Amino acid sequence: QVQLVESGGGLVQAGGSLRLACAASGRTSSSYRMGWFRQAPGKERESVAVLNRIGGTTWYADSVKGRFTISRDNAKNTLYLQMNNLKPEDTAVYYCAAAGVSGNYNNWGQGTQVTVSS
Repeated sequence: QVQLVESGGGLVQAGGSLRLACAASGRTSSSYRMGWFRQAPGKERESVAVLNRIGGTTWYADSVKGRFTISRDNAKNTLYLQMNNLKPEDTAVYYCAAAGVSGNYNNWGQGTQVTVSS
């Protein structure tokens, strides 16, 4: 099992920036992929950014490409999401998740609220 704790959410004006952090503990070596997801009120949860442990390749949703950056500090077992040029439509609860070799995200954090005012 991997325990994940997000932090860094808050209220920011449109155009501003936030950096989310996801501290991982437990069997972190079993995480082959980590990702950031978000869920806005009344909407389904969506994948925002993914970082693959092998090769360090990344994937971004079209809606955040060029504005968000996913990264990982292995020494600190922490995943980050740098969010720049935030828009009101980025408002959501953001979750980090870890996937094992199966590719299924079976470890989730509790979420952190991001609110972007116009």
